[in-house]
Amino acid sequence: MPSPQSLAAQRVRHWVLSAFPRGQSGIDYDHPAGDPGLFGPDSVTWRVHSDFPGMLAGGLCALMLQTLHPLALAGVWDHSNFRTDLVGRLRRTTNFVAGTTYASRPEARKLIDRVARIHEQVRGTMPDGRAYRADDPALLTWVHVTESFGFLEGFRRYSPLSLPVGAADAYYDEVRRVAEALGARDVPGSEAEVAAFFARVQGELRLDERSREVLRVLARIRLPVPAAGLSRDLFLGAGTALLPEWAIRRLAPTRFERARATVASRTLRTISPIFRAALNDGVAPRACRRVGVDPSVLDRWP
Repeated sequence: MPSPQSLAAQRVRHWVLSAFPRGQSGIDYDHPAGDPGLFGPDSVTWRVHSDFPGMLAGGLCALMLQTLHPLALAGVWDHSNFRTDLVGRLRRTTNFVAGTTYASRPEARKLIDRVARIHEQVRGTMPDGRAYRADDPALLTWVHVTESFGFLEGFRRYSPLSLPVGAADAYYDEVRRVAEALGARDVPGSEAEVAAFFARVQGELRLDERSREVLRVLARIRLPVPAAGLSRDLFLGAGTALLPEWAIRRLAPTRFERARATVASRTLRTISPIFRAALNDGVAPRACRRVGVDPSVLDRWP
């Protein structure tokens, strides 16, 4: 008879693979043998990005941060069906991050080139007359920094693997190569540089009606899983708990929302080992086997 832990892992596996199905992206994680991709098994990035709870919570944290930049939000507002296909948008972002992290260099390059071509088509004019374009190097940097910040903070909060001294700086230095390949410029490469970047862009940020509408859509998202509302609230709350203080002041969550985020954060921290037991055969282990190392190397620092 399966143990309670085994049954819980089976349910979590069904939940995750219903929301984020495998084998539909067309990305090859198994070939060519020996190709380490953009990062490789000794990188901080392979460890941070292998932690599902931290990545999903961190990705939602990043989405909340991104609603605060009117020019970055304009492309989403004018050129996407976020109101009806936010799940699809999350899946496409997940595939891009996974592919550029764990696939071979040629596969990663194909993904980057494809996204760059899409960005070239996304441009327009704000209601106040300002022009925007998705391939603006400054906007690419903003989106990258919010994502990498969210992923790293998610790992810090929800992974059992503690960051050693220097690992956070190494992570930011590693992952900026993807942003730079997309056309971003002056991309922060350390925690201090990320903090300075966020301080520098404060004058460009605001919470407006478009921000509020996207946040309302995010708060109503229904993943195709059992207990969809409970699952959403758990990860949205866990993502809210990762927000920096300056963002909390701008987004101004209610006292109830902040309390819910605290509970969600504690809950996810408690149950995150079940996710790891349930998802021990994903793209990170496949990438490890491609380069001839045991996937257990990702459970410790090199």
